[in-house]
Amino acid sequence: MPSPVQIYQLQAVTNANHQGVQVGLVEHIDDVANFLDKTGLGVACMTLVIVGGASGLDDDQQTQLDGLFRRVLAPLAQEMQLYVVDGGTDAGVMRLMGQARAAINGDFPLIGVAPQALVNLPDQPVSHPDASTLEPNHTHCILVPGEQWGDESRWISEIATYLSGKHESMTILINGGSVTVRDAYASVAAGREIVIIAGTGRIADDIVNALRYKVVEGKSVDDPRLAKLIDTSDELLTAIDLDNRPADFIQDLKTLLME
Repeated sequence: MPSPVQIYQLQAVTNANHQGVQVGLVEHIDDVANFLDKTGLGVACMTLVIVGGASGLDDDQQTQLDGLFRRVLAPLAQEMQLYVVDGGTDAGVMRLMGQARAAINGDFPLIGVAPQALVNLPDQPVSHPDASTLEPNHTHCILVPGEQWGDESRWISEIATYLSGKHESMTILINGGSVTVRDAYASVAAGREIVIIAGTGRIADDIVNALRYKVVEGKSVDDPRLAKLIDTSDELLTAIDLDNRPADFIQDLKTLLME
C-alpha cells in the first residue's frame, strides 16, 4: 500500500504557485496511480522527462546550463502545461529545473522520483552516505524502493508513462554519467524519444558522438555502454546543440514533442 502523502515546506514561500512538496512512498508500480490521484495528477497530459548530471556538474557547467532551463525548458513546460519528471533531489539538473520553475513563477507540476533509502526528509533522515535532500521547488516527489542511485531509472520511465497516458512524452538528456545511461535505456524501453543536448559534456556528448559514428560515418560503436542503445534505438535519439537560440530551441522541442 502507498504511504500517506506528506507535505513538506522546505523553504520560505516566495511563489504563490508553490505550496510545498507532496511526498509519498510507493512499494509497487500499481501504487503509483493512487498517489497521482491523491495529489491532483490523475489527469494524463504531455510529459517531459529530464535526466542527466547530478553531482558531476561543475560550477561552470551549471552556469552554462542555467540559461537552458530558465529560457527554454521551464518556459516550454509552462506554456504547454507539461508534467515534468526528474530525480527530484537538490543537485545538478534537478536543482536547475526546480530553480528555473521558481524563477519564472511557473505552475506546471514538477515531479521527482528517487529511492527512499537515499532521500533525507526533515522528519525522516536516512543513514546512507550518498543520501541527498529534496529540491525544494518541486511540487511532488515519489519515493520508490531502492538502495543505490540508478534504482529509480525504471520508475522514472514508468511513472512518466502513467502521467502521459495516451499523450506524447519525451526525455531530455543533459550531461550525465552511468545513472543517465540507465535512464536512457529505460526511456528507450518505453519507446520514448530522447533529445540529447549536445555540448553539455560527459555521457550526452558521448551519445552524440556515437550517433555521428553510426549514422553519418557508418562506423560501429565501440563503447559497450552505448552500443546497444545506438544500434537498436537510433530512431528514438535526436541531438540538439546547446548553443541554439532559445526561441529556435523551444520550437524544435515543440515539434518533436507533437510528432
